[in-house]
Amino acid sequence: MKKLNFEAFVTKYLSVAAATLLFFIAFIFGSVSYRGFFDVQTFLNLFIDKAYLIISALGMTLVILSGGIDLSVGSVVALTTMIISALTEFAHLNPFIAILVAVITGGAIGFLMGCIIAYWNVPPFIATLAGMFFARGACYLISIQSISISEKTLSDLAIWKLRFGSGAGVPFISLNVILTFVMIVAVIYVSLHTKFGRNIYAIGGNEQSAVLLGIPVRKTKIAIYTVNGFCSAVAGVVFSLYMLSGYGLHGQGMEMDVIAAVVIGGTLLSGGVGYVYGSVFGSLTIAIIQALIMFNGRINSWWTKITVGVLLLLFIGLQRFIVAVGNKKN
Repeated sequence: MKKLNFEAFVTKYLSVAAATLLFFIAFIFGSVSYRGFFDVQTFLNLFIDKAYLIISALGMTLVILSGGIDLSVGSVVALTTMIISALTEFAHLNPFIAILVAVITGGAIGFLMGCIIAYWNVPPFIATLAGMFFARGACYLISIQSISISEKTLSDLAIWKLRFGSGAGVPFISLNVILTFVMIVAVIYVSLHTKFGRNIYAIGGNEQSAVLLGIPVRKTKIAIYTVNGFCSAVAGVVFSLYMLSGYGLHGQGMEMDVIAAVVIGGTLLSGGVGYVYGSVFGSLTIAIIQALIMFNGRINSWWTKITVGVLLLLFIGLQRFIVAVGNKKN
């Protein structure tokens, strides 16, 4: 009985527990090593600086849980920034209408990729690679130059802060962070407490079994990629407020960071196992590595990529162990 419990823990929770533990170890290490690292604001800055990564990782988690992949997220983020900046700066459109157009566009791209994957049986890697090129190319159809966002409402939203007290030095969070927390709660609820979420796990666990159980696999896949496109567009909105500009090169290579965050967060690349909150800790782990290097001041910033690469390899190795335990259990 004890052996069964151990195997169940390894299969379901080990990778998420490892990601959570890694984050807290890194935070404790930073707090002991560097003055000011333990401040509340330092912790909140992890969300402020990586809000776009966390939101994008939420959608990517659903995709990978289903056994798929999406390479278009960085390009959709860039396209979102270009749409918002162009519509507000050139067309002088209401900023909230511009944001709505951008978010609908991101969802539409995800919907089209989902249809191609579900009905044409195109591998997700190829379908989303096409989506990546499409979205990135569309950026340059709008403008080959960076477009600064000077629209007053967006500028005010970008600098807005919710302070936890009065006076200098009190902790604060930005609108981006509030939006990030809302998205985290919403996607966790969808993944764990809805029929749609249960269908995602079923498809990722065994697609053929899901078909036999009567789960609408095609419709669910389309919905997954649509939701991921929506999350990527929301990440683009956050990135627009963070950078106050639209540029075709925004988010270049971001898809790799997002996938790394999801894998480090404990979601199996083969699908069926993982949790959304694990991806949050995976994103925060990447953020805290960057923060540690910044606080050190003597280490080249490219060590962030190297460290993330090493962690990715370690967690892939952990995934192989989890799969082996799962096969032994079965």
